[in-house]
Amino acid sequence: MKLDVDVLRYLSKDDFRVLTAVELGMRNHEIVPIELIDRIARLKHGGTYKVLKNLLKHKLLHHDSSKYDGFRLTYLGYDFLAIKTMVNKGVFVAVGRQIGVGKESDIFEVATEDGTVLAMKLHRLGRVSFRAVKSKRDYLRHRSSYNWLYLSRLAALKEFAFMKALETHGFPVPQAIEHNRHCVIMSLVQGYPFVQVKQLQNPETVFETIIGIIIRLAEHGLIHCDFNEFNIMIDDEEKITVIDFPQMVSVSHRNAKMYFDRDVECIFKFFRKRFNMSFQESIDDNDDSDKGKNEAGKLCFSSIDKSAGVLDKELAASGFSKKDDEDIQRFIECEVETDTNSDSEEDVDLASNLNEADDLNVDSLHLSEQDC
Repeated sequence: MKLDVDVLRYLSKDDFRVLTAVELGMRNHEIVPIELIDRIARLKHGGTYKVLKNLLKHKLLHHDSSKYDGFRLTYLGYDFLAIKTMVNKGVFVAVGRQIGVGKESDIFEVATEDGTVLAMKLHRLGRVSFRAVKSKRDYLRHRSSYNWLYLSRLAALKEFAFMKALETHGFPVPQAIEHNRHCVIMSLVQGYPFVQVKQLQNPETVFETIIGIIIRLAEHGLIHCDFNEFNIMIDDEEKITVIDFPQMVSVSHRNAKMYFDRDVECIFKFFRKRFNMSFQESIDDNDDSDKGKNEAGKLCFSSIDKSAGVLDKELAASGFSKKDDEDIQRFIECEVETDTNSDSEEDVDLASNLNEADDLNVDSLHLSEQDC
């Protein structure tokens, strides 16, 4: 679904109040009953159903009447709530063109009040074109019941926390600016996806740099788990920047060696095919050479010094708590089931939660002339 931020110009405070009411209702319901939406929103002059029709027209909500009359947020509605919050915080004032489309995210340019261009990443786990994610990502393995918006929020929270921690330790990553819901704002990397590069001035140097990053990550207790040419940026000076971190795991993970070996093989395979570099085909995990390498230059998981430990303190300081990590791990182990269509005492408190929230004004949002 295309993000048309121009629609924001025509949404009223009541529209956003009802949209937020649906979001709050989805804490306990997969499909939020109209009666509950009306009770949470508490519009001064009524008209909740009319507002719902307007939001439905702009595809910010999905209507479901299979079991009862109710609504749920779409990704577009979730986008608007995140963008509204970011604008109100002053994080950016303009949304520009789309600069990237991934299996699980969309990336747009945004501009701050002083004209600085940043990148806005909207996580979209579970999009129709990539439903196989549930069998390939830790969040969803073996699960039959899940909430894509919740998972996307966890992915954004995890990525923001890891970027903050890695930046603190001097890793070549984008600067993490802000996050809200499934949205992460980061510095715009000046460069190109490595997959688009056909020639390098110094392929050996670039290779060693990338290998060094993999080693340093492992030394700090982390494995990227998706370290390949699509998640590496390179500029004209052949400076490397690593992106995309929601799937990172600890070296203590039970499948850590498998993930590590897969990351290593992806890099070797790409350099073999693209730059005709020759390497030993196998990874010798019994080699004890320095910095985790064997004589052929390949990385050995067991020989890497992991004494630096994981980045627990930095991750907690960035907002990714132990409980958040446990939630993701429960999805791995199939222990979390989405509580849908259930009434609870929390429903009574949702209206007060909305009333206690600040009424955010989006009148200050300026939209780029470019299509997005």
